[in-house]
Amino acid sequence: MQRSAISVRGLSVSYGSTPVLVDVNLTVVEGAGVCITGENGIGKSTLLRCISSLQSPDAGEIEVFGGPPGSTPEFWRAVATTVEPPTWYPGLTAREHAELVCRAHGVDAEESGVDEALERFGLASHADAIPPSLSSGQKQRLTLALILLRPSKLLILDEPEQRLDPDGRATVAAMIAEYLAGGGSVLMASHDDAFSSAAGMSPISMTDLHPVQA
Repeated sequence: MQRSAISVRGLSVSYGSTPVLVDVNLTVVEGAGVCITGENGIGKSTLLRCISSLQSPDAGEIEVFGGPPGSTPEFWRAVATTVEPPTWYPGLTAREHAELVCRAHGVDAEESGVDEALERFGLASHADAIPPSLSSGQKQRLTLALILLRPSKLLILDEPEQRLDPDGRATVAAMIAEYLAGGGSVLMASHDDAFSSAAGMSPISMTDLHPVQA
């Protein structure tokens, strides 16, 4: 029997008097990749924020690897997310940010292949630049490089293809596919069907996340 990486039951969220999520149900089994699709404003990011423990729902239950999201250090060791923008530390270069992420997760920076990751994401020539000086696309590539450098069991990605050129999208899609092939789980929101397909994701429309019928 396959275990669930993510289980969402009866999730509801409103902003003031406006409902955004109503009785949403979602399951992502371990080792699977699911891409949530749908137009802007339909609640994709809100769903990811709730699953990432960055927002509390009004009703419903969420389990990530069998427990409530954000409740233990184990959750943050297992889950890597781009739902919130990263914190850039003043004075640290792009390479030093990557090395810091590795050390924070108990991984040797050289063994993790920091320079190789920066090269693959087209950032080798910017390794000694501070992140605020990078373009929006370069910042996005650096954010994804940092997420994929650290060990994790689940990626929660909010439109990772944004601000990337075609080569960048192909690189990120390939790395997500590799992550899945290695046994990781991925939940992603995206507008790009070709990107999500190249990443090996199964699409689910937000409009299809209705209650499971008995």
